[in-house]
Amino acid sequence: MNNKLIYWNGELNKEYNDIVGKKCANIGELVKIGFRVPPGYSIAVDAYEEFMENSNAIEDIRQHLVTFTADPNLPADMPKYAELSKELRRIVELKTISQATADTIASYYKELCMKAGVCDVPVSVRSSGPVSHPGQFETYLHVIGTQNLAANVIKVWSSTFNQRSLIKRAREGSLLESDPIGVCVLQMVNARSAGVMFTINPMNGDPSKIMIEGNWGLGEGVVSGEVTPDEWVIDKAISEIIEAKISQKLKQYIVNPKTDRASFADMPTPKQNAPCLTEQEILELAKMGRRIEEHFGVAQDIEWAVDASLPFPDNIFILQARQEQIWSKKKAAPKLRTTGSLLGDIAGMLKDMKA
Repeated sequence: MNNKLIYWNGELNKEYNDIVGKKCANIGELVKIGFRVPPGYSIAVDAYEEFMENSNAIEDIRQHLVTFTADPNLPADMPKYAELSKELRRIVELKTISQATADTIASYYKELCMKAGVCDVPVSVRSSGPVSHPGQFETYLHVIGTQNLAANVIKVWSSTFNQRSLIKRAREGSLLESDPIGVCVLQMVNARSAGVMFTINPMNGDPSKIMIEGNWGLGEGVVSGEVTPDEWVIDKAISEIIEAKISQKLKQYIVNPKTDRASFADMPTPKQNAPCLTEQEILELAKMGRRIEEHFGVAQDIEWAVDASLPFPDNIFILQARQEQIWSKKKAAPKLRTTGSLLGDIAGMLKDMKA
């Protein structure tokens, strides 16, 4: 396996987990088996380590940590971790990527622009740890241009020093000075709607159901908890929607055309109570979810988006897939023995005693 710093996602599969991080490796696997994933590339974990060493960020952080003392289990010490996070992130974000790495990242971005037929194509810049930490690191949306891309890659790397991450490492007894991750760069979907899908009912762990949550606009409207999303439950066996809850959606996360930045905006009145997905799209998403679960062999937590400018079903994209973090990790509960099985056991015991 050639350990270079950047890979097109089509070059990757799940065996690259430790090289580019789980998110990037899974995206490569999805591309490999034929799912619609936005085009993009992955920056290897080694690039993080090279940046930290070559920019001297790691040494500056070590020097800063020499005098730091705090108990990660003591509520009174939480502000200390907040201040530490602020300072360590400042150290990292004042550094620059080596010219060679910056040029490579830029060359891949320019090629992505050529493939998309768009000058300075908007991309998302997402964290990808070798071990999945859902929601722990940061994602930046609608990033445009090589300079902005390089700056946001550094911001993703610096998010390994956010307060939650520092406290988690401190509680585990891990070093605070570094937590190498990969970075996934994906072309932005012109999202009409977006959200998450679980191939297990996250409310009760029922593996025969799929739950889809969505809102108008980009997926941040769902994952941030700022809105109550629409929700559908689909029965896997019969491929039918068995529950639907259409919420009043007062906000959406969209790109402001004046600033070219993504932010929350008021939802137009006609769309507030309208479902953000059609029945066709819901069932197609569920079909894709079942296939992804079958491929990975475990219940999945999936992010998706529906492109406003493409026809069905080419408008549905998978943005990431990872193992569902709660129910899929629980051991199967022991089965309760029925009265009939107990009587059968007793009859067998009596037979053996007579023999």
